[in-house]
Amino acid sequence: MFDNLTERLQRAFKNLRGQGKLTEEHLDEALAQIREALLDGDVNLGVVDELIAGIRRKAVGSEVLLQLSPDQQVIKIVRDELSEVLGKEARPQFSSRPPSVWLLVGLQGSGKTTTTGKLGRWLGQNGHRPLLVSTDVYRPAAREQLAQVAKAAGVALWPATGTDKPLEIVRGALREAKMSASDVLLVDTAGRLHIDDQLMDELGQLKRELAPAEILFVADAMIGQDAVRSATEFHRRLSVTGFVLTKMDGDARGGAALSIRKVTGAPVKFIGVGEKYDALEAFRPDRIVSRILGMGDVLTLIERVEQTVDEKKARELHRKMREDDFTLEDFREQLRQLRKMGSLEQVVGMLPKIGPLANLPKDLSVDEKRLKGIEAIINSMTAKERADSTLIDGKRRKRIAGGSGTSVQEVNQVLKQYSDMRRMLKQYGNVMSAPRRGIGKLMGR
Repeated sequence: MFDNLTERLQRAFKNLRGQGKLTEEHLDEALAQIREALLDGDVNLGVVDELIAGIRRKAVGSEVLLQLSPDQQVIKIVRDELSEVLGKEARPQFSSRPPSVWLLVGLQGSGKTTTTGKLGRWLGQNGHRPLLVSTDVYRPAAREQLAQVAKAAGVALWPATGTDKPLEIVRGALREAKMSASDVLLVDTAGRLHIDDQLMDELGQLKRELAPAEILFVADAMIGQDAVRSATEFHRRLSVTGFVLTKMDGDARGGAALSIRKVTGAPVKFIGVGEKYDALEAFRPDRIVSRILGMGDVLTLIERVEQTVDEKKARELHRKMREDDFTLEDFREQLRQLRKMGSLEQVVGMLPKIGPLANLPKDLSVDEKRLKGIEAIINSMTAKERADSTLIDGKRRKRIAGGSGTSVQEVNQVLKQYSDMRRMLKQYGNVMSAPRRGIGKLMGR
């Protein structure tokens, strides 16, 4: 998330280091680089120009702190301006009398159905009783798809059999929600490949019928400014209350997240950060700004660790790291734990790009298919080899490759990943295994 933008901004800040004071020449050069980085990150042109103007105005005014170095001055100002663009955290809205209705809208292919399941999972994990229903009576098997999503996400579904009229479907779903004590009704609406009046009329009818607490526009972050344009039109016609950006884990630019609130005036409320049904995060602007500036997002990492890591295993890992006893078997177990939090690349992306973590390799991600290969490779080792990786010479690597059905090159890659992870966990083990105690250390306190 935001990888390219973060790298480009870091480069601009680095060029200011070592300067005695912030001169107009230095500022012009830095602003040109920042502007180019934002545009390359697919941030809306109008938003970029407004950001740059705000940064310049503050940098040459009295708000600059004299005790800061030039790069620190600019970083502080950029942080303030980005925070202004993204606004404050907008929490989900609920009706005073349940069930609350959340209407999910958007173009076809934006990920509405999967997002409906993810939101249902998120609500269930946060003390609610959600019920899902689809009003997409046009796309073949659309309602069957939501049924499969609901089952996989572990969320209740109203099948709405016997009618193809959206209004009748939602009326039945509302009755079912009340009878089953469901407090949130998630409505997965029909989409189109493009905006048309027929679609908007139907959504308008649903809005009037349901009086939803939330109208959430689901947008694919990968399509950048096209998502912003579609969101603007939907907001004009429906007055959406917020946005859900999908595929943020695959978007190295992230410009839609920085543009959509400023252009529409409505906040981003959730972001999808993976394919699994628990890969959904509430959008917290202050944490996103920290990620963009390379300062990490330790608070989100802590929350994710606390939700997924087994406490007993965490204590054992902490002991092993203190005693420098982290083995390949521990590596295999930690990869399983990290899978629950998302890819290793996501976890590393939440750490500050400072000190020893500034130059961590970028090939730390482990996908589902690769994980099976890693387990096969480790399983093909002897107990002594798993306990002491230095025993694994060239001859042993050939044997391990043959036993696991892989190549020597793949065995070498696993050993390298093990070494990289061992170094990372040794440096920041307290955060991973005892997050509350480790936060002060990570933040330099």
